[in-house]
Amino acid sequence: MKGTVSEKGQVTIPKPLRDSLALTPGTTLEFEEREGLLIGRRVADHDPLSRLVGLVRRVDVDEALADLRGPAWHAELDEGPRGHRRR
Repeated sequence: MKGTVSEKGQVTIPKPLRDSLALTPGTTLEFEEREGLLIGRRVADHDPLSRLVGLVRRVDVDEALADLRGPAWHAELDEGPRGHRRR
């Protein structure tokens, strides 16, 4: 597919490419030259990680660690005979 650069430096991206790449009016592209090739890529207009906010429920870290590790050290339970700690 071909395009022609206008006097203003504008080029129309052929419709099949716009459709296959989901380039809609208002899409921002970033251009770079690499080894004689013109490379254009879509610029994210928002933080892509912001879509993940709210997908995972909030967790109380202390509570989660207690669940994973079991109960905290307790002198009456964790000392062996004659006050020696178990290992």
